[in-house]
Amino acid sequence: MIMIRRFTKSEDGGATVEMAIVSTLLFTLTLGFVDFGYALYQWNAATKAVQLGARLASISDPVATALTTAAPTTTPGAPVVAAAYGPFVCRYTAGTGACSNSGVFNAANFSRIFRGDTANTNDDACPALAADQRPGMCHFFSGLRRDNVVITYSATGLGYQTRQDGPVPTITVNLQNVTFQFFFLGGLLGYGNLPMPSMLSTVTGEDLKSTAS
Repeated sequence: MIMIRRFTKSEDGGATVEMAIVSTLLFTLTLGFVDFGYALYQWNAATKAVQLGARLASISDPVATALTTAAPTTTPGAPVVAAAYGPFVCRYTAGTGACSNSGVFNAANFSRIFRGDTANTNDDACPALAADQRPGMCHFFSGLRRDNVVITYSATGLGYQTRQDGPVPTITVNLQNVTFQFFFLGGLLGYGNLPMPSMLSTVTGEDLKSTAS
């Protein structure tokens, strides 16, 4: 009986139990800060990638090859009104590129936007850059795949009919089906499937030539 009373009043090991409880919360908070910091890095990298992609798309040959002859030609010199063509929405689906409105997807032109001036290959690899090569979207956001990138060419009332280099489209680059990568919270709190916003970036087309600088 005396042993039971001593046991019920004993505080031996109390600090160990308290430390175990506090440590669980402390480690969760610490790892959470690390993961959310990395998520912010991914957000910034994705934003920079779409900005660069839109810039490259504006000075490169269009992914939708039909764009160069899409504008009306009945009145040379007249403005190309909004919605006069397209929009051409280009993306990879199941490993095959396609554009809406019969835009005929050009894989090499897409690769120039996705990989920059590196070799035009039909895979998701992001090769290393030489000193004189421009980077592509994949160099700013690691883990980016071709089927994450959507490029849209639309008519918003810019340019004029029979322009030598084709119409002046409004170009939008955005991401799809991208999720934040969490190292710790994915397993602990189920954050593994948190979707990332599209990170949309829109610019006005320029020369639309791969030789433009």
